[in-house]
Amino acid sequence: MQLPRLLLLALLALPLPAAASLPQAPEPELRTLLQRTVAEADSFSDRFEAEVWLLDMSTRLTRYLPDHAERLNLLRTVHREANKAGLRPDLVLAVIHAESRFDRFAISPVGAQGMMQVMPFWKAELGRPQDNLTDNATNLRYGCTILSYYLKKEKGDLSRALARYNGSLGQYRYPSKVIGLWHDFWYVK
Repeated sequence: MQLPRLLLLALLALPLPAAASLPQAPEPELRTLLQRTVAEADSFSDRFEAEVWLLDMSTRLTRYLPDHAERLNLLRTVHREANKAGLRPDLVLAVIHAESRFDRFAISPVGAQGMMQVMPFWKAELGRPQDNLTDNATNLRYGCTILSYYLKKEKGDLSRALARYNGSLGQYRYPSKVIGLWHDFWYVK
């Protein structure tokens, strides 16, 4: 095993810093962006592209979601919401893998919910208390919009954007974990 890979594995074994458990403070620009995108309700350029991507990702996702229909529905939703937000769908899959291991009912110790572990205070911020963060489409709409916002705020610096998303800006354990999962498991050339 190469030294950088050993270092990455060692970093992943460390506990998350306390800062990672602090809720995100809503920013006015992000609140406005979420309000716009959450109100909108496909993303493949052609049928062949859809079939290839869905088959490839479905095969990779089988161990986490054994039900074929559930897998394909999730993958279509990930692709749609990632593209709407200007994100790579394979990166979003890596975030979901790190955040919830594809458990739509996951709840973190600080109350983040769903596959992308969105904090419920966002519903109140947007005046949408009826939104269900364990609904994959809703969770992905929120999560992709938030991650996209932070990626733009950090001028494309993925590590800093991921740290902001996780509430651990200045720490690199979480970004390293997501980027490792992305490159090792989900990345599509």
